Amino acid sequence: MLVFRLTREKYAGSLSGKGAALKGARWNSTGVELVYSSGNRSLAMAELAVHFSLATLPGSFVMLEILIPEDITMIELTVEELPEEWKDFPFPSSTQKFGDRFVAENKYCVLKVPSAVTQGDHNYLINPRHPDFSQIKIIRKEKFPLDKRIFK
Repeated sequence: MLVFRLTREKYAGSLSGKGAALKGARWNSTGVELVYSSGNRSLAMAELAVHFSLATLPGSFVMLEILIPEDITMIELTVEELPEEWKDFPFPSSTQKFGDRFVAENKYCVLKVPSAVTQGDHNYLINPRHPDFSQIKIIRKEKFPLDKRIFK
């Protein structure tokens, strides 16, 4: 399975989850490492766009294509399993607990979650501490200039 991650060029060399651990995000608390990726390029861009305005948009971006082998263990959370406030911003601690538990239990390498940004799409959270993580590879990196009209 291919998933996509839009990241700043200086961080495009590896997958670590350290960035998500710095501040926490929708699916992880501060200190918990998760690699966020999306099911398609457009979702990866939309997930980034909700966090920036044109004035705060950082420099150059790279789109990573990440190969998750078919035999990697994965679990899916459906919308029906989530609390009513799961899409809220700032991120509710209730959703962070899902990701924190996923990492702590370490039973699966990938957690498939619904996107809060685009209904019907999914993000794929990768646990860098899982034993199978080493099988997940970046197979392509390409510069990905962002259309400034998105950030008006």
